[in-house]
Amino acid sequence: MADELTYALITPYSLLKSRTGGILGRLLSLANLELIGATMFAPSDDFVDKYCATIEEQDIKQAWKKVMINYINSNFRKENKFGITNRTVLLFFKGSHAIEKLKDDVIGPITSFQGHTIRGSFGDFVENSDGTMEYFEPAVVTSADPITNDKQLSLFAEYLPKDGGVLEDIIKFPEGVKAETTLVILKPFEEQSPLPGNIIDMFSRTGLFIVGLKLLRMSIAQAEEFYGPLINIFREKLKPKPEKIAEKLKESFKSCFTFEVPDAIIKNHAAELSEQLKDMNAMHEFNKIIQYMTGLDPEKTSPSDKEKPGTARCLALLYRGPDAIRKIRNILGPTDSKKGEPGKVRRIYGEDIMKNAAHASDAVENAERERKIIGLWENKEPYELKEIIEDYLRKK
Repeated sequence: MADELTYALITPYSLLKSRTGGILGRLLSLANLELIGATMFAPSDDFVDKYCATIEEQDIKQAWKKVMINYINSNFRKENKFGITNRTVLLFFKGSHAIEKLKDDVIGPITSFQGHTIRGSFGDFVENSDGTMEYFEPAVVTSADPITNDKQLSLFAEYLPKDGGVLEDIIKFPEGVKAETTLVILKPFEEQSPLPGNIIDMFSRTGLFIVGLKLLRMSIAQAEEFYGPLINIFREKLKPKPEKIAEKLKESFKSCFTFEVPDAIIKNHAAELSEQLKDMNAMHEFNKIIQYMTGLDPEKTSPSDKEKPGTARCLALLYRGPDAIRKIRNILGPTDSKKGEPGKVRRIYGEDIMKNAAHASDAVENAERERKIIGLWENKEPYELKEIIEDYLRKK
């Protein structure tokens, strides 16, 4: 059977209650499906009307149909009963029997109270004795069957350019509050790893709002531009120490000569070598970062292939709110994972200076520069996802 493309839509109320990380961790680790795209989505009224129409056409019990349509109408519109933003997280998954796996095995039925499903842990369903609905929160919305799935995917393709992408302007702050937007990149993670969800859950402590999201496969060209400023830092910070070179030279000279080479000569040569090797060493360390972030060896990749997406998967997020830069970096911890305080992201999930779980912008101007490089400034992601959906539907 050909792979199916389907979606999971994390609800506005789940985002409000900072359940995003927990839900994402379940989706990634339990679905056994490939995550192929992610973005923020704020449904317009036109989208909501058409989406509800696809539910009306489903062959399900009228009572459940009414519950779901009422929920979508009440919670997904810009003007909703809770008076909250209608931000959602939209994720696309692909794989064998993707629709059934996601709906039944991972998200779970509407009435689920079992903790192994997302709705069992993060949703709520309260029914009165007379059968009327007291309260309903599904946590995640997905398609019910293949026919409905195609209709809803088509809707997303139509409305993603208008309703999806970076949602910086949707969050309103009190007068006088200066909000910042910062970029976070969750570094390469394996298939079925809950790690991105776990880290997002930790960042929820900041009280900041997620306003941008993208599944990122950095090209070598992007990574080289993104991390380019590190080269000059590496030249001096990682410059080979003359005293260490001198020790190695002294050992080597002992095995080559029957006389002792004067220390002055060794020190002079060590100093010269330190200067001569600092550029090579800086580029060597720089290329290690590029290879880690892209999954590709920059020294073995042709210039034309450096523009192509890499094989390593990262998740890029935009957080917005007052003092966002400092708040995120405080939860993240220092660059060296081993030097972080207990409870910091890098101390828990990092391995070393390079594999340190996540990147976070250190200034507003750097966040802008970095966003432009990875495509979270001009809002290209919705158009890329639109193409993925249309290509899938066209080939069916």
